[in-house]
Amino acid sequence: MEDNELNLEIIQTILSEYHIQTDSVVNGKQAVERMKVTPEGTYDMILMDIMMPVMNGLEAAENIRGLEREDCRNIPIIAMSANAFEEDVKKFLASGMNGHLSKPLDIGKLEKTLRKYLK
Repeated sequence: MEDNELNLEIIQTILSEYHIQTDSVVNGKQAVERMKVTPEGTYDMILMDIMMPVMNGLEAAENIRGLEREDCRNIPIIAMSANAFEEDVKKFLASGMNGHLSKPLDIGKLEKTLRKYLK
């Protein structure tokens, strides 16, 4: 989930090089709604921008974790943010996220994250 079109395009291009299909929304509320309406197991991972309009990434992650579906409780949610201070990362993890990728995106760290969470 990414609200900046250029960042979204870059991330989607990078992921397509790994043959990873993507789906996107532009705000946290849409992310939660998308998870509610898609069949269980549709997604393998969520890359969640933190600074989104309508509902930020922290709130979206908390809402997704609160949905009454096994996949929503267990899907890896990775924060994507330029905020990379230790206290920021702690907030991301406390909201139910599994990890953090700093912006601008480090391809090596992205690859490591993909290997860790995607089988």
